[in-house]
Amino acid sequence: MNSRLGQVLRQAVRVQTGLRGPARSMRGYVSQTQTKQNTVAVVAGAAERFVAPAADAHLKTLSQRELVALGVIGCVTTNARLLKLVTQAFPYVPTPVAKLLISALYCGGDTMAEVRETGRALARRGVGNMMLSLTVEDSEGTKNIDIDYIVEETVRSLHGVLLPHMEEQLARAADVNSVPPGYLALKPSALVSDPANTLLHFADPAWREKRDALVANFSRIVGEVYKLNQEMLARYPGRKSPFFVATIDAEKYEVQCAGVYELQRLMFAKYNPVSSPIVSCIGTWQLYLRDAAADLVAQAERAEREGYKLGLKLVRGAYLHSEPNRDVIHPTKEATDEHYNEVMAKVIQDLLANGEHSVFGHLVVASHNYQSQMLATMLLQAHGESVGKSNVVLGQLLGMADNVTYDLIHNHGARNIIKYVPWGPPKETKDYMHRRLQENGDAVRADNGWPLVKAVCRALFYR
Repeated sequence: MNSRLGQVLRQAVRVQTGLRGPARSMRGYVSQTQTKQNTVAVVAGAAERFVAPAADAHLKTLSQRELVALGVIGCVTTNARLLKLVTQAFPYVPTPVAKLLISALYCGGDTMAEVRETGRALARRGVGNMMLSLTVEDSEGTKNIDIDYIVEETVRSLHGVLLPHMEEQLARAADVNSVPPGYLALKPSALVSDPANTLLHFADPAWREKRDALVANFSRIVGEVYKLNQEMLARYPGRKSPFFVATIDAEKYEVQCAGVYELQRLMFAKYNPVSSPIVSCIGTWQLYLRDAAADLVAQAERAEREGYKLGLKLVRGAYLHSEPNRDVIHPTKEATDEHYNEVMAKVIQDLLANGEHSVFGHLVVASHNYQSQMLATMLLQAHGESVGKSNVVLGQLLGMADNVTYDLIHNHGARNIIKYVPWGPPKETKDYMHRRLQENGDAVRADNGWPLVKAVCRALFYR
């Protein structure tokens, strides 16, 4: 790992022990590596200059059904009490009603054919690709789900959705590197029975049979991604980034530390060898956790020693409200934002400076935060086309932060944009929507409410 990057990430580790002052200038996030002369001047103080885009500019790109769904969301997010009431009542809403009213906004469809249509609709809006998530999981081990079905259906979605979508995009693209990869989101809790205990006892020999089953299921999917990447690379040898990427999603802190980080490492070692010019697997780091940067340093140093590359999806975190041990989380949003931006920027700079020699093979900046997305965009704009630049992708959830997505595409020329697209049986996608209300209630309420309801009504009236 680049020694300067290691120093910076270790500095981020030191931030964990307590708060710094208020969010400082972005100058601290800009390295002295090879950049255009004006990069520091442009990015310094950027947090103060990035004004979030209007919440309604993107509405003209939505279908009537999506606008209706957005209007419903606006109504239930007018105040915190109503949102809490709806969140509590949501499990009792009949699935067909939930599907009719809001599914079109947040879910890609019930079938692969519907998901392909969602991909085409996103492409027309300038969104380059999708991160598919078959929303069948069982984190508590109580559903008795068919794990073999999930594994094989996920593999089928690679060939039945992502491959034809990529081929359609490449056929229209002027440059083979202008199309971001397609992703499969893999939830560890969906790929083994009794997932919590399996991951908590990942290193326990008594649980080896369960552990091996989980590793085998991941290897079935990630191995298929690796194989398809190598086949596509033979057809498009000028490609600098993966065509497809398997993404290991995060779990709750205790489970993440006990098993998921090691599961990620096993997949990296097998499917991201330095001998391959592209990676096939990325893992998730939740930067609202105080020790996330420390783990990233350790993982990067081990990857360098053992001859493989890391793939990263950086998120702030999804378990803020449910994490019982508050000591593992940054004490304020500002501290989390600073941690996220610092680690993100340094990983981008390492990719830009070192390209194919970077220990970081690929990065997804998964965030609805406009400041973070703009910082990433400006760092990338300071460089010409390169291996490093092709391997930084910006992502948001389907149906969320669409004003940010629209602004990045139409006002800043971003083409490295993807959307996280959940799909699958209506009952399971309903559970997903309920979880998003629980996890992202604060963000939903901040982005919506009466102003959005009025904007949706105007968009429907003038359509």
